[in-house]
Amino acid sequence: MNRQLFEYHPTFAYRFIPGLKARVDHEGGGYLLRTNEQGFRCRHNFESEKPEDVYRVLLFGDSYTAGDGVSNKDRFGDVLETMIDGLEVYNFGLPGSGTDQQYLIYRELGASLEHDLIIIAVLVENIRRVMARMRPFVSDEGDDLILAKPYYELEDDGSLSLHNVPTPREPIPREQLDPDQRVYVDEGGRLAWLRQTVNAMGPRVKNLAQRLTRYQPLPEFDDPTGPDWLLMKAILVQWISELRRPDLTVPLLELAEELRTTQEESGEVSPYVYVMY
Repeated sequence: MNRQLFEYHPTFAYRFIPGLKARVDHEGGGYLLRTNEQGFRCRHNFESEKPEDVYRVLLFGDSYTAGDGVSNKDRFGDVLETMIDGLEVYNFGLPGSGTDQQYLIYRELGASLEHDLIIIAVLVENIRRVMARMRPFVSDEGDDLILAKPYYELEDDGSLSLHNVPTPREPIPREQLDPDQRVYVDEGGRLAWLRQTVNAMGPRVKNLAQRLTRYQPLPEFDDPTGPDWLLMKAILVQWISELRRPDLTVPLLELAEELRTTQEESGEVSPYVYVMY
């Protein structure tokens, strides 16, 4: 993560620097990045009231939604705006974030905005990110440091408890972590050193290595009864239960039945929600 693009946020740990205009170096040749007054890569400033002739979409996700690697105009949310008259997309994408942080962004910034549609773009890696309590980064001086992030725990009664809000601001050196805390650092998956080595050889070598080894970077995803799955499901169920209309499309099949049940039992009227996977 390029820390020159981000600043601390007490609720969801970080956001883009508001009002930023920058060119970001990238393996694809670099791209242009621009942020709004609220610190997100969106060409619109977030306004509470919606004009009658506008269909407003709130878009939540991580780097694929925020658009790492491409300029603002080339992201799927911006492209949709050019294809559909009257469409306005509020992009809340935050690179490296988990569904837990995206839910907190919705609660703090999105819930009060008039809108017609919510899209939750769920990357498979989020099943790991929601279990993490910290993330590593390398300082400008080359120090290996750890930053805290907000996180939820799933209690025995099925409820969620929120921790690390406000999120601790100051990083800590990795060597100062207690051994029992190191498991909660999001290292980006298993065998970090090996993945970095293979990635440095280019996409062709990476794809060949994955085919030959049948490497599964997210074994947690194979077990719908595991703690990672259950926490991810609970966050999505809680998020969707707070919305005000029961229409919902969920390609995450293991979640579909419980999410529909939650909507039916609530009996509330909410904006349409589409969960991308």
